[in-house]
Amino acid sequence: MSIKRILVYLTHPHVDAWNFQPEHKALLESRVPGLKVEVCPNSKDFKDRLPQSEAAIVWFFKEKWLESAIGLKFIATPAAGKDWIEVEAGDGLQVSYGGFHGSLIAESVVGAMLYFLKAFHLSVAMQKQKKWARVKISEKLKSLYKSRVTILGFGKIGNAIAERLKPFGCILTGIKRNPTPAPAYFSDADRILTIENWQTVFAETDHLICVLPGEVSGVLKPEHFKALPKSCYFYNVGRGNAYQESDLVEALQAGEIAGAYLDVFEEEPLPETSQLWETENVLIQPHLSAVSPQYLELFVDELAEKINAGEYE
Repeated sequence: MSIKRILVYLTHPHVDAWNFQPEHKALLESRVPGLKVEVCPNSKDFKDRLPQSEAAIVWFFKEKWLESAIGLKFIATPAAGKDWIEVEAGDGLQVSYGGFHGSLIAESVVGAMLYFLKAFHLSVAMQKQKKWARVKISEKLKSLYKSRVTILGFGKIGNAIAERLKPFGCILTGIKRNPTPAPAYFSDADRILTIENWQTVFAETDHLICVLPGEVSGVLKPEHFKALPKSCYFYNVGRGNAYQESDLVEALQAGEIAGAYLDVFEEEPLPETSQLWETENVLIQPHLSAVSPQYLELFVDELAEKINAGEYE
């Protein structure tokens, strides 16, 4: 059996790249022969059509909606995390999450790393003052070459980040729950370990990149930040509940780490009362590390492959 119709409710009030457009409808229909894509402009229209639908593409799905979705067999979402889909796969229902984000998030992480290492924030400050601060800036410059990068959460996204860092000459350590064979692009100096080895690894880390999902909470404690070299930079593109915000603020203010790029937070939007806003050497991005004009195009490409391969059945 193949999907003939799929209901789409993908709108976002703030980010244009997350709105399903006519070109995405045309692309999906062209990639899956015989598929009819029906786009809903709002939640009422979506819920009205849901009882007659066998498949749906959404940002979020409420458990109570299943009561009327009597023929629903397949739910797909571009989101990588399971935060907004309130139902589990089973009993004839398949739920598919996006797995295409890695390359987009990797661009943001690499950009943040270069922002810190090349002291771009200092260059901008000196530029505004019309100062040719060659000595002052040069003293801050570092390189990715031979830097030791630890990626906490070495899944699809973590792997994509590592693969794009390798050409810079980084030495990579992937940390995951269950060790797997090293990817082909790894060199002899690279490794995959479990979190039990954290003390040795963290003490040798120049860049700690956190890519943990929301299901993994409170992994990083004050002792983890203290174990990092004072020259280490921290990056979080997973979920904000991997640590207590106050612990990270304390580590930054005490100089236990050199800086942080933060795209995700336990409370979003980040409250104006958060100390992170005023903490030195913190780069804040409002949960946008995967945003790109190609976001939904990549999602449609991935989804079409799944449907054509029958992975929804």
